[in-house]
Amino acid sequence: MNGWVVVVAASAPALVAGPVMWFLSRFDKRNTEQHKGNMGVLNRIEGKVDKLDERVDSHIEWHMKKD
Repeated sequence: MNGWVVVVAASAPALVAGPVMWFLSRFDKRNTEQHKGNMGVLNRIEGKVDKLDERVDSHIEWHMKKD
């Protein structure tokens, strides 16, 4: 009887950790897909931000020349 208690006690963490690790690996895959989609959006926005930055800089220069 004591042998079974040892076997059950030793395998209990694996019975709990297995499903938890499976769930976390699935969450990680979804997170990776979301990051890939967000990077596409950020790359499109980056060009617009760069253009806006150039326009603001030239506008500030225009004001400085005007004075």
